[in-house]
Amino acid sequence: MRRLRRVAIASSASGNGKTTLARELAARLQLPFIDMDALAHRAGWVELSADELRAVVEPIVASDEWVIDAIYRTKLGTLLLDRADIIVWLDLPIRVWLPRLVRRSFRRLRTGEELWHGNRESWRTAFVGRDSLVVGALRAHFSRRRRYPDYFRPYRVVRLRTPAQVRAWLESVTPR
Repeated sequence: MRRLRRVAIASSASGNGKTTLARELAARLQLPFIDMDALAHRAGWVELSADELRAVVEPIVASDEWVIDAIYRTKLGTLLLDRADIIVWLDLPIRVWLPRLVRRSFRRLRTGEELWHGNRESWRTAFVGRDSLVVGALRAHFSRRRRYPDYFRPYRVVRLRTPAQVRAWLESVTPR
């Protein structure tokens, strides 16, 4: 495998392991890890506009080395994809990611874990209503599985569908 210097991690839904994989890959390759949610969310769960987020992300992706843990397609279009050496698409089955997502949310609720800029999950944001994390993840899963094959067609993509494939791919990446 050629040396990776710019990697975008995409997923079909929250809970697929984007951030975990991105952190592990960045450490393995000794590259900067970029947490897109930390860039996109301000205190009080205020999200940057598309223009504001683009202004923050453009200088990062203009650099030669990074691992980014989300693509923010609706706000950034193909900005990340066009600069990435490879897109790693985590497309795990619901039976894998949904229990992970629920466990993670319960842990965050129990511990009061801060996510970014003082933001914390709440019962409402995690589990209640159409805009909750869990409902949003389910909607995203089906929508992205339908759209991503065409959307990613022009790019070099590795689609990983099982935790075993994720582990094997990560192990196949040669450290610097």
